[in-house]
Amino acid sequence: MSDLISDGNTKVAWATSIANISAPTAAELTAATDWTTRLTPDGLKTDPTTADVNTSSLASTFDTNQPGRRSYVVELTFKRGSTPTEDNPFTTLTYGATGFIIVRRGVSYSTAFATGDKVEVYPVAAGEAQNIAPAANEVSKFMSPLKVTSDPATRATVA
Repeated sequence: MSDLISDGNTKVAWATSIANISAPTAAELTAATDWTTRLTPDGLKTDPTTADVNTSSLASTFDTNQPGRRSYVVELTFKRGSTPTEDNPFTTLTYGATGFIIVRRGVSYSTAFATGDKVEVYPVAAGEAQNIAPAANEVSKFMSPLKVTSDPATRATVA
């Protein structure tokens, strides 16, 4: 048995349009902007939360729950770039900018998107970018909070 290593095996891209987020096409994803090399090693956050729905009754002696509404906290932390191409995430993710974050895990980031790939697709709107405080021996960074605007497709298959 071997462990799945994430180093170098996660790809993150930005698309302005995807017709069907449950089955994005390889062409749509290939046309997306690959931001993988601009993200910091710990810069991908796509954390789900699920609310509890209390199903206990007056007669209950134990609290019971069912899963309720889901939500996601999506934050991306990027290295700032010294050229327009390298700084594309900063110039793209202005307040209110909308699009789709695509995440593919477990395949080398340098491998092109292909039919059958498993991906996550998050429809998002950008919040206000936050500059990360400068520190010695670090690159300049910013974090973009992204608001998920509709149900994401977290187990999509590339068509």
